[in-house]
Amino acid sequence: MADAVAVAPDEARAPLLPIHRSQSFNSAVNSIFTLKSLFILLGPLLCAAICLFVKLDGAATRNMMAVLAWVFAWWLTEAVPMPVTSMAPLFLFPLFGIASADEVAQSYMDDVIALVLGSFILALAVEHYNIHRRLALNVTLLFCGDPLNPPLLLLGICATTAFVSMWMHNVAAAVMMMPVATGILQRLPSTSGAMGRDELDIRNFSRAVVLGVIYSAAVGGMSTLTGTGVNLILVGMWKSYFPAEDAISFNKWFCFAFPLALLIFLALWGILCLLYCSKGSGRSLSAYLDKAHLKRELELLGPMAFAEKMILAIFGMLIALWMTRRITDETPGWGALFKGRAGDGTASVMMATLLFIIPNGKQEGEKLMDWNKCKKLPWGIILLLGAGFAIADGVRSSGLADVLSETLDFLEYAPYLAIAPLVCFISAMMTEVITSNNATTTILLPLLVQMAQTMHVHPLMLMIPGAIGAQFAFLLPTATPSNVVGFTTGHIEIKDTIRAGLPLKTAAILALSLLMPTLGAYVFGTNRQVEWQTGNYKRRRAVNDWVH
Repeated sequence: MADAVAVAPDEARAPLLPIHRSQSFNSAVNSIFTLKSLFILLGPLLCAAICLFVKLDGAATRNMMAVLAWVFAWWLTEAVPMPVTSMAPLFLFPLFGIASADEVAQSYMDDVIALVLGSFILALAVEHYNIHRRLALNVTLLFCGDPLNPPLLLLGICATTAFVSMWMHNVAAAVMMMPVATGILQRLPSTSGAMGRDELDIRNFSRAVVLGVIYSAAVGGMSTLTGTGVNLILVGMWKSYFPAEDAISFNKWFCFAFPLALLIFLALWGILCLLYCSKGSGRSLSAYLDKAHLKRELELLGPMAFAEKMILAIFGMLIALWMTRRITDETPGWGALFKGRAGDGTASVMMATLLFIIPNGKQEGEKLMDWNKCKKLPWGIILLLGAGFAIADGVRSSGLADVLSETLDFLEYAPYLAIAPLVCFISAMMTEVITSNNATTTILLPLLVQMAQTMHVHPLMLMIPGAIGAQFAFLLPTATPSNVVGFTTGHIEIKDTIRAGLPLKTAAILALSLLMPTLGAYVFGTNRQVEWQTGNYKRRRAVNDWVH
């Protein structure tokens, strides 16, 4: 007690709040002059330099180029969080006289963004009720084989991941499927230290499974409009640049992208089997991995509840609505009942709304979804989509599109079969090294539109390779969040992604370069005329001679 009393006065003199000591002048200066601060200043400095020293016809054209330099500098360096940079056109366009505040704001909410919102809400419902895990285990159990067949099991895991990724964002699909894949791999023994033949087979199969999940998520996302934001950016920019042309519907995109994704998927499976599944791997794995384990995992989930059945039914109805809104020119779908006023976003939001109305059957008053579960909506991607649409409108209305077209006259006689693979490769490498696939697509597509006009080819002949090529980020762990998900498991290294990713990237570029002028011409009608809208004039140009 005496000690306590003796200490009490000191405690009484202690401050209630911590004292913040002032920093020295040098430390304050060092905290300001950092590399990130320089990157922040880079955007406004480039903008000012273009405004002062670049001479173009018209102030709006010059100002648009200056704003693009500012926004792209922040996107490429990530000096400011990408969602925040994506909102920059909302204040830069009005301040520089490019567009009014109302015109810019309209770009951030259209049918494409409504499509994103509705599909992401449905994806969150699938994740919340663990439907993806049940689906994965059922399909994997089907492909396991008896006796164990490692290539067949790998096919099942990859096919399940690709299917899930078709209906939700590829990053979300990778995050959902990786625990399922690693749960299967946990049955296998550790392979650290000296390794014999069996240990090497186990380690290689583990690598194949993890690589298969991250790559299948990317490949599956290509096949539908909702699989990745890149596809939606492409659709939105096509609608913005060519409003008089037929929009790229969900059904039309699926008819082209699904065969392409299927070819790339088969190449992926073949590459992984060739590199990581030896002939004797089945014997090495059969002692640890069999159907009994998968059945136990499935039994733990229990029977399918009412909520899961309802979500699957709503998802099925949404897919049916997407597929039948517009079937062919001769066979109109349900969209004709509304005289073309309803879009894919209409169906997406309508089906998502049902989740907040239908009870979940668990507790009285609870619905399938509530807004608290929607806090994980990817607002960053939505803002990036809006920024891409705003930039597309600004490039066209300011006259910058005309300037870009004039600078690309040297491409007028370049053969398409040489340009398309190059466009795809450049887009893929930009995603690998510089920035995200969404930002790459937003930066490249306006330029590709002008390249297509200069080359006298249909714009989709370059826009689609540029957009899909941005998704071929298979080499580096930092190229896409899906790759990061794979590296966190500890099963793969950079040499594995390069070893498997390089032949996969090559096969993907070849498949796209071959399908675009053949199947793409049939699906998108790229052998017909297109109405060009650039700057202050319109003109129609024949494009049926795209191969020079």
